[in-house]
Amino acid sequence: MLKHFLPDEHVKSIFEITPQLLLERGIKGIVTDLDNTLVEWDRPNATPKLIEWFKEMKNHGILVTIVSNNKEQRVKDFSDPLNIPFIHEARKPMGKAFRKALAHMNLNREDVVVIGDQLLTDVFGGNRSGLHTILVVPVAQTDGFFTKFNRRIERRLLSWMKKKGMLYWEE
Repeated sequence: MLKHFLPDEHVKSIFEITPQLLLERGIKGIVTDLDNTLVEWDRPNATPKLIEWFKEMKNHGILVTIVSNNKEQRVKDFSDPLNIPFIHEARKPMGKAFRKALAHMNLNREDVVVIGDQLLTDVFGGNRSGLHTILVVPVAQTDGFFTKFNRRIERRLLSWMKKKGMLYWEE
């Protein structure tokens, strides 16, 4: 059961994930979280560097769908200016939103990666859905109310996994 909380990969930033690396693996689509994965949870818009990252993905034919547990207005206000499809109130780690994203992109599980900053929602949900998961270090040191609770559980899980030799990256 605990292996479902273990990401397939860990990176410090979304910007370490390049179209070239994804294409080498046959990846054609990205399901990504929004808050503290792409931008700080309280930042309303994409940064210029992130806008460029999205353009690079698009230029290489990699589809991106934002899947967020946040409210529609938050996700819409972020996604619409970028013309990026999104799923709001996703109820991650439940699988429905992941399946919906795959269907929207018209891709199979093996063609898609899930990128997120939380073990309990993004990684667990992606792993349960049979997708390759990439955990990123949160872009902000602060969190919303519910995320603060999740982070406490995550710290315990990570500590246990580290003791068991399951982690292969530095914190």
